[in-house]
Amino acid sequence: MVPKDAPRPDIATRALADLLRDIVANGRKPIETPDISDTVAVHELRKAFKRWRALMRLIAPTVGDEAEEMRIAARDLAREIAAARDIRAAQEALADLGDDTPALTARSRAAIGERLAQLGASAEAIGLTPERKARIGEMWTLAAAAVERWPLQSFDRAEAAQQLAASYRRVCAAIPEDWSEVSPDALHRLRQRVVEHRYQMELAEPLWPKLMRLWVSEAQRLRDRLGAHQDLVILERLTQPNQPLARWRSQLAPLIVERRAAHVKGANRLAGRLFAEKSKAFRQRLASLWEHRAHQRD
Repeated sequence: MVPKDAPRPDIATRALADLLRDIVANGRKPIETPDISDTVAVHELRKAFKRWRALMRLIAPTVGDEAEEMRIAARDLAREIAAARDIRAAQEALADLGDDTPALTARSRAAIGERLAQLGASAEAIGLTPERKARIGEMWTLAAAAVERWPLQSFDRAEAAQQLAASYRRVCAAIPEDWSEVSPDALHRLRQRVVEHRYQMELAEPLWPKLMRLWVSEAQRLRDRLGAHQDLVILERLTQPNQPLARWRSQLAPLIVERRAAHVKGANRLAGRLFAEKSKAFRQRLASLWEHRAHQRD
């Protein structure tokens, strides 16, 4: 029981604890909800794992090695249940090419869709097994206990501004200097950093809800652009010799090249707008917002 005269937790400490508990609660739902389909459960679990991993990287300097260990455990479990992810990505990429594409006949599109559906059904069958559900449940139980045990009071508003700025700096470092020559691997690494930053910025929402929700929304748009590009890379990979879609390569290849270029252009525009300021200025702005919000609370 907390004494009546105990100091109030720092506003950033309280926001972090609330966010971590929310992630754990949402991570448990897909494995505890009856009659939920594996497809929906896997989607919700992957989202919860990404949120958890992003926060573990953010608080590792405060919490220590255990946060990094829990981040890696969540990453490994996410990989285990992602057997069908590449096929779903290819399906989304096919839809992203659009219906009005004379180079791809309706008959070919239907045949490609059917082939991908067959591959997806086979992959789904090995995804969320009862044994995996049990291990995922155990991970969230350990996570819930850790949240109550960790010294989160050390993660005050100054530390929050510093670590969020470090995340911002990692994104900036991953932004290509020359978008016209950027490789798929470089864009994939940028997307990973953007995903982390997008979920970490949920911590700052209490500072200025309207602005921070807009920031997260823009980061999500950038993530979606980069993700759509990666989906097209996966679809293109499936058209290589001896791959399931090889017979349709001549029809798909030029469409994929054109659409990937459009996503690169869009991502360039979004990244330039969202990450325009220096990381030092970003940190100072966050620090000022945390201080202002703390004084309002007091």
